[in-house]
Amino acid sequence: MFTGIIQSVAVITSVTDNKGIRTFDIEFKPGFCENLEIGASVAVDGVCLTVTEIISPTRVTFDVMLKSLEITTLSEYKQNQAVNVERAAKDGAEIGGHPLSGHVDFKTSVLDVQQIDENYRIRISLSRDWAKYIFPKGYIALNGASLTVSDVNKNEGWFDVWLIPETRRMTTFEEKQSGSTINVEIERGTQVVVDTVRDAIDEKMGALMPLFEKFLASNNADIESIGQAAQKALSDAEHKS
Repeated sequence: MFTGIIQSVAVITSVTDNKGIRTFDIEFKPGFCENLEIGASVAVDGVCLTVTEIISPTRVTFDVMLKSLEITTLSEYKQNQAVNVERAAKDGAEIGGHPLSGHVDFKTSVLDVQQIDENYRIRISLSRDWAKYIFPKGYIALNGASLTVSDVNKNEGWFDVWLIPETRRMTTFEEKQSGSTINVEIERGTQVVVDTVRDAIDEKMGALMPLFEKFLASNNADIESIGQAAQKALSDAEHKS
């Protein structure tokens, strides 16, 4: 598990392919690899990778299988690519962001970047397949960083996140521009609640489901928004307890 708080930026020093496996050598900043062992997990731009070789106190090797290359941005990376990195969380670690598995759901592109003084907004392309899990003030993980969604437009297919100066300093986000590709991991609690609510309503409504969906649409709502509201209520209750 990871916390979604990026600990450092590292650099890919070597990329090799052999029989469907891509091997990365990654150079980390001094101290990052302290007590790191073969078999340990490191999130690289949000993708959970396993240490396969320790070359030096700052350089480590990871193997990536074909499925991960298909789903994530790792298929695009070449030598000298800078990446966000985070060590796996230890028992009892403070969750400064939100819990992440390191299992990326999809990759998508940056539509636009806007900077107003120290305010930095990134607009991300959003497909309808995943839009049901993303809503304003909800959590999202982009390249391994836990962020809060500020705005969503499902009809136009985008959502926004805003970055504070510290996040920009500790990550690679300032290198992103229109057309850049980003890894996305949705918040698991939201996914479970939204899917459960949809299945429950579908089971109860049966043939009336299309009529119910039309009714919701006429009121600028949908079934996913009900699930999202339920998830928000659960999150609020957890924060108060």
